[in-house]
Formats: sequence, structure tokens, C-alpha cells
Amino acid sequence: MIDLQECRNEIDKIDSDIIRLFEQRMKVCEDVAEYKIRTGKKVLDPERERQKLEVLRGKAHGEFNQLGAQELFQQIMAISRKRQYQLLTEHGIEDDEKLEMVDALPLKDVRVVFQGVEGAYSYAAMREYFQDDIESFHVKTWRDAMEAVVEGRADYAVLPIENTTAGIVADIYDLLTEYELSIVGEQIIRPEHVLLGLPDAELEDIRQVCSHPQALSQCGKYLESHPDWKKKEMENTAGSAKKIKEDNDKTQAAIASRQAGELYGLKILAENICYNGQNATRFVIVSKKPIYVKDAHKISIFFELHHESGTLYNMLSHIIYNGLNMTKIESRPIPDSNFQYYFYLDFTASVREEATLHLLCALQDELPAFTLLGNYQEMTGT
Repeated sequence: MIDLQECRNEIDKIDSDIIRLFEQRMKVCEDVAEYKIRTGKKVLDPERERQKLEVLRGKAHGEFNQLGAQELFQQIMAISRKRQYQLLTEHGIEDDEKLEMVDALPLKDVRVVFQGVEGAYSYAAMREYFQDDIESFHVKTWRDAMEAVVEGRADYAVLPIENTTAGIVADIYDLLTEYELSIVGEQIIRPEHVLLGLPDAELEDIRQVCSHPQALSQCGKYLESHPDWKKKEMENTAGSAKKIKEDNDKTQAAIASRQAGELYGLKILAENICYNGQNATRFVIVSKKPIYVKDAHKISIFFELHHESGTLYNMLSHIIYNGLNMTKIESRPIPDSNFQYYFYLDFTASVREEATLHLLCALQDELPAFTLLGNYQEMTGT
């Protein structure tokens, strides 16, 4: 009969040998890194790794062990690269994309653009973030807001990026990859949707409800309780309130904020129409200047992957290995590609930290497309 303790003792001895050989291998990898630092050679050589894995797989016996050997050495090679990236950053060889550190963002006497009109939630987020000493103007679309910053007509744009009820604002993610702007700040507000109508309107008069698609989605359960109402999508919530006033039709109502109702002299027909008590919208502040404040603690990146097995896993392993906390990941389709995607990712860190530098060095080296979108502070509204 097999003795379990003897088996365990033998495994312990083998494991000790593996550790000794692993450390021996890592020392040689450090020598390889020194060579690459001197010559400027990239850390990742995918063809060399592919050939090496093929040879090592062939040395194992049986299909199960061959697959196991391949996975084992993929991990060993990945760990070796991570060590080489550490050495590269220690020698000052880092990601070429630089952000300029500032003590504080310039928030006074600046021009800020938002999509919609006064009374929109973008306007509220702007007022919460920038307070009073600014010059602001509004545009019709989010793309117009990005263009205003690119052209220098605005220093900052305020853009909604996600909501806790309706999810992401997909167009913003796509625009962030299209325009070379930096996320320099964040504002979270809690929209309080109300149903607005003309002063002489009653709830039973309503036949059509207008609002932004996000607001209609966030109040979806309430609207389902009125199945006879038609839903009309508008470019923003405050604009829908403005339409109610201008059309002067008491069969129409708008989903917007209390402030929009006060601004356009409308009556609140229903309150608490979003059933998610934690409903909140996150806005990002974007700028043409790639800057960050010294105590920034959140980073956003976007990247593409080779359309191969395990590439997302390999990328995320760099975050795990460097002890960083990923807080969000989203995928978006790549234009003119067949079911291929780029990824947007948030994690808690500062570009001043050593672990972040190691990560950025690795991603710049290994990914076909990579952009550091910004390092910024999270700010919450009441």
C-alpha cells in the first residue's frame, strides 16, 4: 500500500528543487534584462517564446502533461518578463507617455463646456466640480464638447460616462479612444428624476414622455406602469423640459431634474420615479493638457489585445502581480473589425508609484495599442 506521508515528503523534495532551479533561472533572466537595457531590445519576443514553448511541450509525455508543461512555462516566462520590466523602470526606461504633475488643477478663470442646456445633469456636475469662478457654455452633442476642447475653445469638458442604474454611456468610451484628451477629474452626482408637465397638466393628461435615453432607462420601471405613454428620446434631460414649455402641450411630460422644472416653470407631476435609491451618475472631466494632481489615486487606460487565447488573462496578470486593485473593465467593439474589441480599465493607483510604472512599462511593451487616459482624483457630490 502506498504511504501518503512518503509521497508528501517526496513532493516536498521535488518542490525544493523546483524553487532552487526557478531562482537560478530568474538570475539568468536578470542577465538577459541587463543585455536588453544596454541594446534597447524589447522584453517580449513572441516568436522566441512560441518556439520555446513548442520545444518544451514536446519534452513532456502524454497530452495532459504536455498541456500542463505549456501552461507552466507560459507562467514562468510571464514572471520572467515582469522581473525584466521592474529592472527597466529601475534604470529609468519607462513608458513614453508622460503626465505632468501639478499641485492642483487650474479651476478658476477657465472655460468649461458641457452637453445640453442649463438645468441638465451635466450642468449640475460642472457646477459641483468647478464652483463659480468659471465661464461655461453648452453644445448640442458630446462630440461637439470634445471638439471644443481640442480646438482650444474650452479648457475642460464635462462628460457622463456611467450610471449605477442604466450602465455605461457607450458613446463616451468611444470618444475617449478617438480624441487625444486626458481625464483629469471625476464627479459623481445623484440624479433626482421627476416627471414634469405644464402648470395646468395632470397625470391623467399625459400621453408622451420625453427625456434622454439614459433617464428613460433609469425610470424604466415607472414608465412600465404607464404602458399607454409613448417615449420620445431627446439629446438631454433639461432640453426635454425646455421642449415641454415651448410646445405648450399638456399631453407631454419630461423626465428631468427639479432645477430644470424651476428653470422652465414646469409642474412636478410625479416624484421618486427612479426605483434605484442608489442611482448615481459618474462624470469625467477631460482636458487637452496631460496633467494630474500629486495626490491623484485613480488611473484609466484603454488598450487592444491580439485576438489570441489567453491575451486578456496575461494582461490582467500584470495588475495582480503588481498588487494593484482593478475597479472597472469595459469592452467596446473596434470599428471595422469582425467581433474584436478594445478595453477600458480603471484601477486604484498613482503614476508616481513604482508598481504602476512596472505595469505601464509592461503594457506599453506587450500590447498592440495602449493609451494612458489619465490619473485623477475621485470626487463625490451630495
